[in-house]
Amino acid sequence: MPAEPEIIENAPIPTWFGVGGAADRLCRPSTNERLAAIVRTGEAIRVLGDGANLLVDDDGVGGIVLDTAGLGDVEIDTENAVVRAGAGVRLPTLITRTVREGLGGLEVLAGIPASVGGAAVMNAGGRFGSMADCVSAVEVVRPDGSVERVERSQIAFGYRASGLGVGIGDGGGVVVAVEFALEPDDPAARRARLKECMAYKKDSQPMSAASAGCCFKTPTLPEPVDGIGDRGERVSAGMLIARAGCKGLRVGGAQVSGARAYFLVTESGARARAVLE
Repeated sequence: MPAEPEIIENAPIPTWFGVGGAADRLCRPSTNERLAAIVRTGEAIRVLGDGANLLVDDDGVGGIVLDTAGLGDVEIDTENAVVRAGAGVRLPTLITRTVREGLGGLEVLAGIPASVGGAAVMNAGGRFGSMADCVSAVEVVRPDGSVERVERSQIAFGYRASGLGVGIGDGGGVVVAVEFALEPDDPAARRARLKECMAYKKDSQPMSAASAGCCFKTPTLPEPVDGIGDRGERVSAGMLIARAGCKGLRVGGAQVSGARAYFLVTESGARARAVLE
């Protein structure tokens, strides 16, 4: 019988915005078995990854916040170019390790702040590719505590979506590990590609700011707009926000970035409600 994971009451929830209240109860299980024990209680659960794409209410969060940071195992099979990573592994850390081993595919996700589990659930990606390009399977803890392997063909990956984020209460589950099928290559070549992707990221985004990254989806025009695009065309959210004159728009300690309009940034003392407004 696995030991019960520690529950921390009134625990801060770390996010990249750096705003919001505490969790009534926070749990950081170190094994799938301990996580399953929490899931089987049937209590309301919210899953926390790296906090990079998360805005927490100023009043905090009820129920249990399940922090996946303790699920940090990484297994690398260089011969077969297969990598298995726990949901709590930080994506930048995994990218560095795979590049060092001469395994390619993940370096195109350079500069994306996320846990592996969170990146899979939202199909994180950017200009050069997305998680869906490399994922071969995920492991999910179901509401009854069982662990199920879900193959790539069963995952409904789409633009910033996967269908994996369905909550425990809705019959879904918690992603606990992700398996990747990568490409053997010269480590030097992959390092060079990694540097290229990072250089683009640094040039195009305010990476030092407190933000949740690009937080607006690229919209599809329902009708043609003169000077913008034709019906059915996907257009830049940042361009539309800038055209509307909203660069630098501020509410309290929250602001539309003056550098990149598709970023909302916060300063010390900001409140979550200011970000929402």
